[in-house]
Amino acid sequence: MRVRPVGDDALLVEVASGAAAEALHAELLRRRTAGLLSAREIVPAARTVLLDGLSDPARLASELAAVVIPPVPAREHDVVEIPTRYDGPDLPEVAALWGVPEQEVARIHAAAVFRVAFCGFAPGFGYLTGLPERYDVPRRATPRTSVPAGSVALAGPYTGVYPRSSPGGWQLIGTTEAVLWDHARVPAALLAPGTRVRFVPAGPQGPAETTETVGTVATS
Repeated sequence: MRVRPVGDDALLVEVASGAAAEALHAELLRRRTAGLLSAREIVPAARTVLLDGLSDPARLASELAAVVIPPVPAREHDVVEIPTRYDGPDLPEVAALWGVPEQEVARIHAAAVFRVAFCGFAPGFGYLTGLPERYDVPRRATPRTSVPAGSVALAGPYTGVYPRSSPGGWQLIGTTEAVLWDHARVPAALLAPGTRVRFVPAGPQGPAETTETVGTVATS
């Protein structure tokens, strides 16, 4: 772990992996909730966590250097379900990379429980982890100039859903009508760091989903 000062009241904590960043983020949130940490913002990324709005960043930096980070705690509730049609144009390529039939890609992906590691790229875009490392896939050699909103995609160890039409180089395996970002909704983002997510297969003519029916549900 490496702790760097950022400005007058912030720290950037660098760790060795995405899993370590997720675990550190969860631990820092736990400490803030317990009143053991005062930070205005705690922002995770691929291998860093930014703490902003600190009253004594130097003291906290020395404490963080010695902290032992526990694994991300398991949570049995609050799973966001995203109805998904596995009809993406890159499904054949992903199936070939995985060495499985196309329908098996949908089964494997839908069987995983994902966790939002961090958010970025566009408002509402979450970087989701949860697939075993053997299912990592490369980005496309030539990015698309326009990816439709609602595209479910893979790149490296991550799954993501494009909240709006934009350029992108991820492998597209499906589509959803879930609204990832709605400025009129509170909160505007459907996904936030730490959120657990399942992709629920929907038929090609399945019912349309809206923000009223896509949300957090309890699981056992």
